[in-house]
Amino acid sequence: MLGVVVIGAGRIGRIHAENLNRHPLADIRYIVDVVDSAAADLAALCGAKVGTVDVALADKAVDVVVIASSTDTHAELIGRAARSGKAIFCEKPLDLDAATARQSVEIVEQFGITMCVGFNRRHDPSFDRLKQDIDEGIVGDVEVVSITSRDPSPPPLEYIEKSGGLFRDMMIHDFDMGRWLLGEEPVEVFACGGALADKNIGKAGDIDTAIAVLKTASGRLCQITNSRRCSYGYDQRIEVFGSNGMVRAGNARPTLVESADSRGFHKDPVLPFFLERYADAYRLQMDKFLRVVNGEAITIPQGPDGLRALQIADAAQLALETGRPVSID
Repeated sequence: MLGVVVIGAGRIGRIHAENLNRHPLADIRYIVDVVDSAAADLAALCGAKVGTVDVALADKAVDVVVIASSTDTHAELIGRAARSGKAIFCEKPLDLDAATARQSVEIVEQFGITMCVGFNRRHDPSFDRLKQDIDEGIVGDVEVVSITSRDPSPPPLEYIEKSGGLFRDMMIHDFDMGRWLLGEEPVEVFACGGALADKNIGKAGDIDTAIAVLKTASGRLCQITNSRRCSYGYDQRIEVFGSNGMVRAGNARPTLVESADSRGFHKDPVLPFFLERYADAYRLQMDKFLRVVNGEAITIPQGPDGLRALQIADAAQLALETGRPVSID
């Protein structure tokens, strides 16, 4: 079993801790959080101790550090964990600054540490199957990837002000998915957007509605649509079009039951938010990470993937501000 410390006992930290607590390879030894009560509650749930970063990293029985704390703590914690020889799972983004994120990746590589970045959507069973179909040539040569991602409602303004903006906070998941599904690195991005769902988000200097288009050197395209408001639930869809056909993954629903009457056909609404929609993805993501740490050869998104997605987000922000396509460094 692998000894684990979970840093961050908020919503995402709790998801990871609960999945780790059920996993046969994991032994959660410490929960760390700046809020003592949150750490104590989660530690009691997992049968772990409330600890500090210093204590956890000094413990030779700790093999894995799960970083689920606020983004501004990621870089420091990655560096400390790498120097302590611990494998790392870090939530996205690595940092809001690409130069700092690059330093984190370099430190991890310097110490030969495994670091998985929390792009959970790659592990969703439907999206994983879609990727397998692409790799098996069902669509032929990929030409256009279309990604739709819409949240049911905007987050609080306090969150918006610290998020780094829609491209770095929300669409960064889709930038990673675009890279993964295109099969080639995007070299250019164009983006436009506005504050259509909540004018206060615009006053805070951000947008809540956006479209971005990625282009690869060979001309493959990925179009991404994001909104922080969606009246019918958590809208998550992907379509990949190619020279031989198309493959797509639609929204998940509580059941597949469909009824019909004089008013037409009816089925369950889409799932309400990411906790429900990506429950399997979070579980499978952590399973694959632990198996990689244990020596299995499994492909997972790692530090360079986190850096590249952040670089695309930075380029998209510049494209939004200038109104022109921007080359991706």
